[in-house]
Amino acid sequence: MPTGACGIYWDALEAKDINTLCNLTLFSPFSPRQLLFHFLREDVLVDSEARCLRRWQNDGWEPTDDPLLEMVTVLYLANVTQLYPIGKDIVGVNDLKEGHFFQGPHALKIEPLLRRYGTDVMGFKQAAEYLEGEPRIMADAAYRLLPFPRIPLYYLLWGGDQEFKPRISILFDRSIETLLAADAIWALVNRVSTALLEGPGIDT
Repeated sequence: MPTGACGIYWDALEAKDINTLCNLTLFSPFSPRQLLFHFLREDVLVDSEARCLRRWQNDGWEPTDDPLLEMVTVLYLANVTQLYPIGKDIVGVNDLKEGHFFQGPHALKIEPLLRRYGTDVMGFKQAAEYLEGEPRIMADAAYRLLPFPRIPLYYLLWGGDQEFKPRISILFDRSIETLLAADAIWALVNRVSTALLEGPGIDT
């Protein structure tokens, strides 16, 4: 999505009812034109009047430069129109209707994660738990991470050894493709993966 397109979605967001959005997304109303949501392990304020995201810094809500998160957040809020069940139909990227998008330059960027955690399953667990991930009984280590309260991402790691190469899979609730275009899903995964790479002790 071109950066300039974000303004269109800010326009759409301003036209929406805050209370309805909160019911659909589990965001919290903060003011008539502001919403609060929990991103992984921190609170983020959506300020539709100033058209920016804010984080709590220096005893106040300061604008934050996080373009991937801003784009996906505004697109999500502009698109959501109903309550979708979560945890019912979990699919891989190739199972999405626009699965063909995630090839070549748009393949999910898992190589940095493999380099960091492919032989360090415990380190992966620590990073996922630092981001308030919920463990799942899949793979050698698997966690459900919540970049948005009702949009989970599932990260599965199979650690490598002398015989097998490490593997990582990222799964989604199928409803994500109704809420986000393929490029926005790609951006969201990149943002969450970056947070995993930063790991404990570094604010995301």
